[in-house]
Amino acid sequence: MTHIVVPGAGLVFMKVGTHANEPFDQIFERKRKEIEDEGFALWGYGGNTCHPLSMVQPFAQGIQEQGGIIRLVMQPMTSRHRAESARAEEYSADALTWNAVPRGINVLGSRYALKITNLREEAFELPLSQTRVAIGPTTGRRGDRYIKGHVDKACLEVTDGPDDDDTAVAIELVADLVEPYAVFVR
Repeated sequence: MTHIVVPGAGLVFMKVGTHANEPFDQIFERKRKEIEDEGFALWGYGGNTCHPLSMVQPFAQGIQEQGGIIRLVMQPMTSRHRAESARAEEYSADALTWNAVPRGINVLGSRYALKITNLREEAFELPLSQTRVAIGPTTGRRGDRYIKGHVDKACLEVTDGPDDDDTAVAIELVADLVEPYAVFVR
């Protein structure tokens, strides 16, 4: 088991693939270049299961206060997100005060974005049965019982529960989240 999957670790889990008509391998290379050029990247997404204010920010702050690093772990999948989308021009941690998205960063077709650094390929199996939803109305639900159907992202905490090999998913990419962890984009 990897050093990332240890009891108490905080993970933002996300299935990833083609987005805004851009193949995933191109997104990955573009984000690595953004980090190299700007010091961080904004990883766009949608959906309320990882809402910036009510989910990701408080979860990540709690992990950081305990001395941990919050990581984005990504499971590649086949995606149908084919729509062309405009580039976000602004981002905000609180949806009140807005900042210009740096010119070297592109966020396409998203309502929210995770602020990341250290994007890397790192392959391992994540046993979802050893995770629990860490925040929100389904707090405590086992990850393997939560991540299914249309649910493709979650704030998870690794537990020391039983490892059920049938619940393992292949993680291929990892990034570190940095303050403010998740933002609104427009």
